[in-house]
Amino acid sequence: MLDLSLANENQVYIQPIVNESPDDVLGILKHSRTLATFSDSGAHVAQEMGSSLQTHLLSYWVRKRGAFTLEEAVKKITHDNAKAWELDDRGLIREGYRADVVLFEENGIRPCLPTVERDLPGSARRLVQKAEGIKATLVNGAVAFENGEATGAYAGTVLKGKLAS
Repeated sequence: MLDLSLANENQVYIQPIVNESPDDVLGILKHSRTLATFSDSGAHVAQEMGSSLQTHLLSYWVRKRGAFTLEEAVKKITHDNAKAWELDDRGLIREGYRADVVLFEENGIRPCLPTVERDLPGSARRLVQKAEGIKATLVNGAVAFENGEATGAYAGTVLKGKLAS
């Protein structure tokens, strides 16, 4: 491992920590109190990252395993999270709600392999994981990403639930 690390400092290693059994993971995902989300607010960006959770849910658990319908999975990663965090104007496409929308190809969405980028202050490294099959991301109605590229539109705001206000 040391020789491999010295030969390529940008090598990505995967270290499964918990929940290695797909049946155990499915049981967790199916539980009514489980939220399909993640966050460490970037505290460990050079060591780990969970940004593929949503695309993995759609590509593996919906498309490959058929464990959820597309509608169930989308509800799980949108409405259920917004409701749990008391973000009353998000999670549904409804008049008066924030227009946060991800347009994706049902049969093409999937996570890409992580890469190492050196774009933090001081050229520090971080792990980045992009996805295929996402056509556009709208934040408050503005197109923030199109075909994986940032558009320069910054319409988002810091989100706070009612208890944090």
